[in-house]
Amino acid sequence: MSKLENKTALITGGTTGIGFATAQRFISEGARLAITGQNPTRLNQASEALDGDVLALRCDQANLAQIDNMVAAIADDFGSLDTVFLNAGITLPAPMEAVTEDQFDLLYRTNLKGPFFTLQKLIPILSGGATVVINASNLAGLGVPTTSAYSATKGALVSLTRVFAAELLPKGIRVNAVAPGPVETPSMGKLGMSDEELQGLMEQLTTTIPMGRIGQAEEVAKAVLFLASDDSSFMTGEIMTLDGGWSSL
Repeated sequence: MSKLENKTALITGGTTGIGFATAQRFISEGARLAITGQNPTRLNQASEALDGDVLALRCDQANLAQIDNMVAAIADDFGSLDTVFLNAGITLPAPMEAVTEDQFDLLYRTNLKGPFFTLQKLIPILSGGATVVINASNLAGLGVPTTSAYSATKGALVSLTRVFAAELLPKGIRVNAVAPGPVETPSMGKLGMSDEELQGLMEQLTTTIPMGRIGQAEEVAKAVLFLASDDSSFMTGEIMTLDGGWSSL
């Protein structure tokens, strides 16, 4: 039997990168799936590319009214949810002295406020025994220059993972997080770097990471599936790091 057979699932930010790779994995394991995205073109493309029963919802995770609409649509179509992957997020690398208030606020609205209120508003439709996976980052525990505001949002998600796990345990809901290191996704092309700068970053990362390479979205998707399924039935409040040994070696 497939690991998510007869299960309903939601992936926020499910149109590209880790979110899309996880959507493919969930569908292959039998899930009935909802994905969200802000860009209607990418949302339609992802929905068409996914081979399965997909509910595609346009939603800005920083907008509480849109979250309400998303929850209502899922409740109307699915009735309840068995697993949630809170994946939507952004990165805006900049030296500390160059971070603007608008950039800071955007990072916190998207990366912290969004997941917090999305999960809060989903609680009434989460089934007993539901699983929640949060996409944090290995940067939450590293002092990497130019990532101050972003890393702070991910550190907050690590803390929230544990608190959410404690609060939702009486309801039979497990909450865990993945903390990926650098992963090859389309978002790397949105860092505001030239091709040469991006290539230089990639080369630098491969020398920093003990395994000598950056990760692939499919590798993170496998970890998310593990945490979303009964394979991790004795885990809650855990942070699973996937960064080629960067944080540990």
